[in-house]
Amino acid sequence: MQVQVNTIMIGVRDVARARKFYAEGLGCALDKDYPGFVLLRLGDGSSALALYEWDAVAGDAGVSPEGSGFRGVSLHSNVASRAEVDEIMATAVAAGATVVKEAAAAEWGGYFGYFADPDGYLWKVATTA
Repeated sequence: MQVQVNTIMIGVRDVARARKFYAEGLGCALDKDYPGFVLLRLGDGSSALALYEWDAVAGDAGVSPEGSGFRGVSLHSNVASRAEVDEIMATAVAAGATVVKEAAAAEWGGYFGYFADPDGYLWKVATTA
């Protein structure tokens, strides 16, 4: 058996706000839209992104919903050019994201930046080389 990730689910404080950020702001395709749950398609070859009420995710897993700060995970979007990095960063900010690290050249020869969505989830946008 080989493990596959076909959906990434994140707990959000406000599903409507998160839907607006991802669907309208970043242009993700809306697949399912229920009260308290949204499923978005991120493109061919990519996992889907599910948005679920924060407390409901914790309840589903049987853990406490308490906690804040860095969650030990970041979502990455690898693109072909610096212009694409800059475009995605600008689109995210226009949609309500916060720049965490301005896009800049990296020691490894690439170019990357970080933004946080309205719930604080980190996104790294980077060139592939």
